[in-house]
Parts: sequence; C-alpha cells; structure tokens
Amino acid sequence: MLKKMLLSLVFCTLPLISVADELLLNEDAPKTYIVEKGDTLWDISTVFLDQPWLWPKLWRLNPEISNPHLIYPGDVLTLVYDEQGEPMLVVEEPAIEVIPEPVVEAEEIIVAPLPPVKKTIVVKEKPTYKWSPKVRESNKAKPINVLPLEVIAPYIRYENIFTEEQLAALPYVIGSDEGYKSSTDGFNIYVNDDLVIAKTYGIYQKGEELIDPETEESLGYLATLVGTAQSIRVGDMANKKPATLLVNSANREIRAGSYIVPINEGQLLPANFTMRAADESFRGSIIQSATDLREFGKLEVVMINRGIEHNVRAGDVMAIQRKSKSVVETKNGPQYESEVSRWEQIGDAEYDMPEEKIGRVMVFKLYEKTSMALILTTSKPARLADAVTAP
Repeated sequence: MLKKMLLSLVFCTLPLISVADELLLNEDAPKTYIVEKGDTLWDISTVFLDQPWLWPKLWRLNPEISNPHLIYPGDVLTLVYDEQGEPMLVVEEPAIEVIPEPVVEAEEIIVAPLPPVKKTIVVKEKPTYKWSPKVRESNKAKPINVLPLEVIAPYIRYENIFTEEQLAALPYVIGSDEGYKSSTDGFNIYVNDDLVIAKTYGIYQKGEELIDPETEESLGYLATLVGTAQSIRVGDMANKKPATLLVNSANREIRAGSYIVPINEGQLLPANFTMRAADESFRGSIIQSATDLREFGKLEVVMINRGIEHNVRAGDVMAIQRKSKSVVETKNGPQYESEVSRWEQIGDAEYDMPEEKIGRVMVFKLYEKTSMALILTTSKPARLADAVTAP
C-alpha cells in the first residue's frame, strides 16, 4: 500500500502540458531503468525523451495529490504502453514478504489407566497458514529532485536588472581609503548611507540599458556584480559621515558610483527547478546576454523581454526560434532581400519565411518585465533578437 501511495505522488506538481508535438521516445530508450543515487528527474527524462519537460505525458499523473517527486534510488522504472498504444512509465511493485505462522500438528493423547487400556486419538483443528502481506521496510534515501540548483550553478552569472527608480534609491560608492578612482581586494570603500555593521553587501556596476525591441520600452539596466564587501562602520549620513566597507572579494575594478545592495537581495534562487514547457501562447525575444556578445551557445545566460507580469515562471523551458532569411521575387528570380535593392523587387514580392528551432532555454531568475534564462541546447549559435516560444 505504501508503494502504491508513493507511485501516485510522483511529479504531481508538474502541470499536464497540452502540446502539439507528438510524444516521441528516444530510439535507444531502454525498457527498464533503475533509479540511481544522484539522479534527477531531468536526467531520467532525457533517457527516454528528447523533450524532457514532456515527462508528465509519459508518466500519467494523479492531479488530486499535491506531494511531488517521490521516486527513490533503487526504484525500477518500466516502459509500458496503454490501450491506445501510448507509452507510459510505471514503477515496479515491491516484493512482498510473506510471513507464515507456525504449523500446528495433530497431537496423540493417551487416556489411561483404566483397563482395558484404550487409545484415543484427539485431532485438533486442521492445520492452516495465515498469510500476512507486509511491505519490506528499508531506510530509503531522499526522493530525487527535478533539477537541483547545484547542477546549473557553475554556469549562472550573478548579474541583476534594476530599473531607473530602483537605482535612484540605492546607496553607492563615493571613494576609497587610497584615494583612487578604482579599487581591488583589501581596500576600504566609503558609501553614502547608514549601513548595518558586519553585514555583507554586493557591489554592482551599472551597465547597458535594456530596451524591448517590440515596444521600445525601457526594461531596466543590466548590472554586473563586481565584488563583495563587509560593513565595518555604519556611517552617520545625518552628519555627512559615510559608512565604511572592507572589500573582501573583487572580480573587477570597483569604481566610485558603483551601487551597494545587501548580498542576498536579488541573488537567492530556488534549490530545485521544476521544469515545464512554457505556455503555448508564449512568445518573447532574446534581448541581451551576460557575456555581452551578439552570439552565444550552450550553458550561457541570456535575458528575454518577458517576466512576472507575463506569467513567466522559474523552470519554464522555451524553444529558441529564428526566422529564415527573407527572400523576394525579382526580375531575375528569387533572391535574398538583403542582396537586392527595393527597386529590383516585383510588387508585393517578399515571402513569409518560416521559423526554425535552433535550441532551448530554461528560465531561472525572474523580474517584473524581464527574465534570465540558461541555454540548455543549441544546434547553432543563438543571437540577439532570436524569438523564444513554447517548445
């Protein structure tokens, strides 16, 4: 019974996804798989599917139960097919240990000593077995996770996005004890605010303004974490005395004007990501990369022009789409639009070229109007202005 309960609880927080794509198994998908210590649901799903976030379609869910992810190392997953021929995964039932009760044998009893001696056999009830099914108990490891933060943490850069209003409210560096315009490890820096003694702060350098390519609206400024420092004097700005921070880590030069933010503010991420396909109607664009390059590949961080107000969620998986190069009809036949002048085009000659998938991203950090995402796969380098859609 316990195992059946566990089966019902697996993955139930992942929503059932309505997608146009047919559920296709990998060509080398095994018939069975034994869950190993350290596995994640992402690892297991990639064994069976090319599109791991479609796992809920492979594993039939019980939507009335809300406790997820209860499969454990040692569980055996078996690939089977339902009445319609659709694939599904189940966990094999555990072995049941049957504990029989001791057999009661017939006893021979002699009634005596009256002559003549008479032997009487008294037989008790017919011997029977009592079967008591019991699930063998064992100390199981913790249930496996969807995608632990530690798996992707090495690839995450700690940029942040601030609006103009947020930046205006932040304290900033006004100078250092060396009198230089920039600083490195071991410097004291001074900040125009009253800070909390012994608290650690992140130091951010304001970067490029992010503009929505569709609406031309300002989405905020990309800010790079250039170092961390600890407050050693609180400051007294009522008397124009700045706070003092000791720089204990510097990734880049720390300059006057760099912004100061409590170290956990905007830096905390969930311990696990529940990966799911983005909504079918979702569409956005890549507007920036953490490396500030125009092309980027697998395991790089990008920003998209959609966020909390667009119902984006941490763990959303999206396809990267690119529209094929425009083609127009000319008097010399079809040619790429970039290679001909407007005068050479014949009437309404531009074709509506299709979009092609070139990769996938997963959102891991949310802002009101933007999100940060990690590129999971690419068949060719992604670029600024590539679209992101439901996968």
